[in-house]
Amino acid sequence: MTVVSELTSQFGVAAACQALAVPRSSFYRSRQATSPTVDTSPTVDILPTMDTSPKVDPPSPPPPSPRALSEEEQSVVRETLNSPRFVDQTPREVYATLLDEQRYLCSWRTMYRILEQNQEVRERRAQLRHPNHAKPELVATAPNQLWSWDITKLLGPTKGTYYYLYVIIDVFSRYVTGWLLADCESAALAEQLVRETCLKQGILPDQLTLHADRGSSMKSKLLALLLADLGVTKTHSRPRVSNDNPYSESQFKTMKYRPDFPDFFGSLEDARAWARSFFDWYNNEHYHSSLGLLTPATVHYGQAAALLEKRQGVLDAAYAAHPERFVKKTPTVQSLPDAVWINRPQPLLEVGAEPPVGV
Repeated sequence: MTVVSELTSQFGVAAACQALAVPRSSFYRSRQATSPTVDTSPTVDILPTMDTSPKVDPPSPPPPSPRALSEEEQSVVRETLNSPRFVDQTPREVYATLLDEQRYLCSWRTMYRILEQNQEVRERRAQLRHPNHAKPELVATAPNQLWSWDITKLLGPTKGTYYYLYVIIDVFSRYVTGWLLADCESAALAEQLVRETCLKQGILPDQLTLHADRGSSMKSKLLALLLADLGVTKTHSRPRVSNDNPYSESQFKTMKYRPDFPDFFGSLEDARAWARSFFDWYNNEHYHSSLGLLTPATVHYGQAAALLEKRQGVLDAAYAAHPERFVKKTPTVQSLPDAVWINRPQPLLEVGAEPPVGV
């Protein structure tokens, strides 16, 4: 670099670097490295002082461009784009239509910018939206307070042939209070089943709530009029939410997972005979895990307390005979739930409290 420095005084930096094939950037860096700036001023201890310099205001925004549309003109553009005439058209189509009518408001790009500023680059029509359906929160503390019903299809002898099984189940006792099997689904059959089941169970006005999903038979006018006459409250699940009708779904699963559930039924009478046998077993012999291993009929007809007392007597006798076999505690029978819910509401938490386990 010393040779380059000597030549630069005679021929200049560019010519010297070109002659010696040295990049000028390297030459300038070498000069900065070899000749650092030395501060020769005496060292003075400077005490910290208060900043007395005047505060500088932030820069003011730039003035609007003289070519920009005024607020009144932008308002006219928005009203035009959102008018009933142009609400279904894109800004380009509106721009072309206005030109054909000898009108010019602004460019179509400016139309997009105005819509973007007002968050209107979207579907500008007032479209209908699905209503927000409230979550059904239903509770039963005794039989014949809350029923759930649904319809499932059973495969017939040929492809495309189905039999429709209507089932009403008591939510508290899991007792099947009524069922009907037919070769079609209709509101008239649903109305017949509900009417006969309410009569058989002795349902009084304002005693029962009947819950179902949103099938055509469940929402039929014929059934709604019957329930109004009987004084039965009707509720429905939310659309496409199977968890709002869990007890009917669970009962159908128990039925279709039975070992003797056939792949198909040979006839309608064959299906009715199987269903009659199944519901007799389900109501009178099936020890339900959610009922303290009692049958639905035992709970539905008020025999649970006496039977649980007998079971407790057996456990007490077993404990008295061999207490060493029960290490942790004395044996007790599983009790019935006090209340059964469809969508039990979550408890409200106080500020700073931790949520309970499982919430």
